[in-house]
This record gives sequence, structure tokens and C-alpha cells, in this order.
Amino acid sequence: MQIESLHIQNFRVFRDVRVENIPQMAVFMGQNGVGKTTFFDVFGFLHDCLDKNASAALDMRGGFREVFSREQTGDMRFEVKFRPSPNEPVITYELTIGLNEKSRPVVKKEVMRFRRGQHGAPWKILDFSYGEGVAARGILQSYEDVKIADRTRQKVAAPDILAVKGLGQFEDFPAVASLRQLIEDWYVSDFHIESARSRQEADYSESLSTTGDNLAQVAKYLYDNHRERFDSILLAMKERVPGVTNVEAKVTEDGYVVLRFQDGRFKNPFSSKFVSDGTIKMFTYLVLLRDPAPHALLCVEEPENQLYPELLPQLAEEFRHYSDMGGQVFISTHSPDFLDSVRLEELYCLVKTDGYTNIVRANELSLIQSLCREGDSLGELWRQGLLLDAAMKAGEALK
Repeated sequence: MQIESLHIQNFRVFRDVRVENIPQMAVFMGQNGVGKTTFFDVFGFLHDCLDKNASAALDMRGGFREVFSREQTGDMRFEVKFRPSPNEPVITYELTIGLNEKSRPVVKKEVMRFRRGQHGAPWKILDFSYGEGVAARGILQSYEDVKIADRTRQKVAAPDILAVKGLGQFEDFPAVASLRQLIEDWYVSDFHIESARSRQEADYSESLSTTGDNLAQVAKYLYDNHRERFDSILLAMKERVPGVTNVEAKVTEDGYVVLRFQDGRFKNPFSSKFVSDGTIKMFTYLVLLRDPAPHALLCVEEPENQLYPELLPQLAEEFRHYSDMGGQVFISTHSPDFLDSVRLEELYCLVKTDGYTNIVRANELSLIQSLCREGDSLGELWRQGLLLDAAMKAGEALK
């Protein structure tokens, strides 16, 4: 499952932004304050809309007026184009959220559509407004072989609830279910080093939480159930963190599981609370990236924090390997050392003009294309200010 494009309107600093031709691994570069965190929160917001409802998702962020782009009119709108699998057509999902006559948030429009055949007109799988509409039963197989049974009228419990929340649970609506699965499986990391360090109750946990507060539990699960993956994590730690020869998740007598790191120079292992932030963070990323059930979309903010610069090229390759195995990866950064390992076609630049942010694809900047062909790295172009200047000029042209 892959997101191919994204259109955002009136969501905080994104007044009207399009991100096109998104690859399996995409890196979003920008200075502090341009909206990298806000861009990732688009996915968190859509996830919360699905998990709860639009009103709750907005309340979690201070309410509609705080989320809606300042000094703008109209509604908040998102358009996501995604492909459920390589052999299926691209599906477009459009969501418009606004206020009703009582100034309460409502889903004004929710549409899913795809194109029947290479040149056919778009066909609506889902068409809802204010909690009521129609949805198509059937199975999408390919552009040329599409089986659609019928459209049925449906209604959700309230006008701020997404139709995909309810219909996506039923086998009769497989296309809607594919979108629900995509949104539910989005992972937006919010790692807290101290949470990852802490000892945890010896419970069962298969996948890393967004904060990393179940790191020891997941490490134990991998050791017990996917030993080859745990061993690959350990091998990577030995190669990348000097002195580390072993990591174990040990259950204590009082029913907790703790991480212990063995430094080859010492006889006894260290508790995780005595190792560096960088060591914990590298181990956390490796556990995340070796998950036996990869996330459809993995969003990681500024992975360079707490890591030695020389580890960043290896971490970039870990992310790329994850994307090659089928999980799409979005990464935000302002580190030139990380950018040194990023390919031109993977990079998007966030630039702010007149209070709003635009997103520019680096391989569409002719100067940057030319300099990269001559051997300059993206990290060096960022250090020199050339990448930012070129992106700023392109962003000005998009106003």
C-alpha cells in the first residue's frame, strides 16, 4: 500500500499544498518552524478522525479555530491518492471538514473514487455528506477488470463521523476497508527517551508504541518469537555502537522487564538507564524497523537527534531497506549529515513564505539537479545554503 500524492488545504500553516509523485521513502527537509511537525500531524489528525471523530480530533488540537489556517475562509480539505497494491488502481480519498450553522465541526464531504480503465471517467466508491450518502459494494481487481455489484444508501450515527470508520469494517466494502486499514496502520513516532529506558511490566507486546514506552516488552517478544530478527538487531548494534556486545530483555523477580546492555570491557551488563541517549535511540529504531509486520506508513521526525553524525548514513539505509520491503517511510530532518545519504528524488523541501508553507520537490530544482550531477551531496548543498535558496525561490513562485 503506497500513498502517491497528498493535497492539504487550510490545515494550520498549509493553506494550499500539494505533494506529488511520492516515493516509498520520502524525506522532508526544512528549517525550524516551517511545519515539519505539522505535516506529520496531518496523518495523526486523519487517524484521530477515524479512531474517534472529526470533533474529537480537532478538540485534541485546540479546536477548529486553532487548526484552521489563519485569516482564511472556506473549509479544511484533504485529498489522498493511494494504491492498495501494485495491481490495483489508484484510489482518491477526499475529506472536507467545516462548521455547520451551529459552529460545530461536520464532515461536509467524504468521497472515494478511482478511474475505471486507463481513460475512463472517475467512479465513486463512496460519496457522503453530513453523515449520509452512498457506498459501492464489490471488489477492485484491476484497471480493466473491475467488479462492482451495486451502490447502497448508508448513514452514520453523527455528521462528524467518517463513513470509512463504519463501512470499513465490513467485507462488502473492500475498497473502503483498504483505506481504513491504511489510516489505522499509520505510525507517527513520538519517541521519549526516558519512557523507552524505564522498566515495564512483563506484559505481551508485539509492536513498538509511538512513544517507545514498551521497548523492553517488544524486545523480549522478538527474542522469544522472532529470534532471527532480534539477532539482526544485535548484530547492527555491535557494528554501530562501540563497545556494545549484547542486549537482553530480562524479567525481574517482581514482574518487570528491563533492558540490559553488555559492554565487552566489563563483566556485568548495564541497565538501560545508564546507557547513552544515542544508544537507546538506535536500539529503538532497529526494533521498529525489524517489526515482522511493517506499518503501511512510518513517519519519523528528526532521527538525527541524540545520534552521532557518523551513524546517520547507516540509519538512512535502514529506513530505505524498510521501504524496499514494502513499508512506506516519511522522514523529517534538518541535518546535513542525514541528507548526505538521501537521494535527490527522495527529498522534499518545506519553505515558508508570507506565513504559509509550501513543499517543493528537490529534483524539480534545476540548479540542484545540475550540482548533484556534478557530484555535490545534498548535505553539502544544505550547508552552503544553496538548497534552501533554490527551494525558497520555487516556493515564492507557488504563491
